[in-house]
Amino acid sequence: MGRRILALMIKEFLAILRDKKSRVVIFVPPLIQVLVFGYAATFDLKHVPYAMFNEDSSTVSRELEAGFRGSPNFKEVARILRHSQIASLIDRKDVLMVLHIGPEFSRDMAMGRPAIIQVIVDGRNSNTALLTLNYAKTVITSFNNEFAAANGRTGPPARLETRAWFNPNLESRWFIVPGIVGLLLLVVTILVTALSVAREREQGTFDQLLVTPFRPAEILIGKALPGFIIGVGEATVIILITVFWFRVPLQGNVATLYAGVVLFLFSSVGVGLMISSLSATQQQGLLGAFLFVVPAIILSGFTTPIANMPHLIRQITYLNPMRYFMIIIRGVFLEGTPFSMLIGQFWPLAAIGLFNMVLAGWMFRRRL
Repeated sequence: MGRRILALMIKEFLAILRDKKSRVVIFVPPLIQVLVFGYAATFDLKHVPYAMFNEDSSTVSRELEAGFRGSPNFKEVARILRHSQIASLIDRKDVLMVLHIGPEFSRDMAMGRPAIIQVIVDGRNSNTALLTLNYAKTVITSFNNEFAAANGRTGPPARLETRAWFNPNLESRWFIVPGIVGLLLLVVTILVTALSVAREREQGTFDQLLVTPFRPAEILIGKALPGFIIGVGEATVIILITVFWFRVPLQGNVATLYAGVVLFLFSSVGVGLMISSLSATQQQGLLGAFLFVVPAIILSGFTTPIANMPHLIRQITYLNPMRYFMIIIRGVFLEGTPFSMLIGQFWPLAAIGLFNMVLAGWMFRRRL
């Protein structure tokens, strides 16, 4: 049995590697996507374009201006001299923010009265607007503390000090890039396995496979193992890029991480084989893979927290293997979560994989 499965695996590998399109799909897109997502998919804002409207022009107001110019999050692109210029700059999206310092700013600061600073933000993108406001608050708070210290004044009676665990610099890349590992593994594994049986039917070699001594279970295993091995190789490459290129710290145990990878691939291969057993052509296999992958990514917590989803949708996510893998990989990378604390994520992956493999085998025998 082992020799027959090995022979079928070699045949499957040769069929994948001889096809130029298959080689490109397996190796090129994951490398491009991990680099593109790693740099492009970020919640951080750099060099936010803003306009300065300073009606005070005192030493104190210029110090506040210097705080914004020295921040890596902001970039001054315009100076405003009249109120009428504000609306046109924001309407044309020339700036995301206008900082308005009133004419009484320095006098109010000297007399200890509240000095008003107006921050006008383009709110068409609410997430960007909130991030811009938070960055502006950080610069203004730093200015207040430095002014109070320089003039011998005491700060506010209560001061908020924050500390972010597991991601001290709040780099969104640390959150996004580990999730890309799961995204790319799901896409590649589903595509490879979903097209395996469909390719045989479309090329007319499936009937030849049926007259061989292979049993249905052996054919199923022979079709599953190449996708599984390719997935482990893809995972290794992407994890190395994540750690050594993007400098995302791997706090946990590598064995724990690969336990999650293996179980996730097991469940994904099962889904791919189930799609493949139902598909008569490669086009149907691609369509089936697309119909599964897109909802799986959306309902995985990759970008949107599952806790924010409606109750019914949250219940559906328990059927999604990528949901559990997102918790595993982010936990191992950022928190150093040990194996024992991830058992609650491991066993659902194993159960989903086993169910899908059994169902795929039943469908495969029925189609025979």
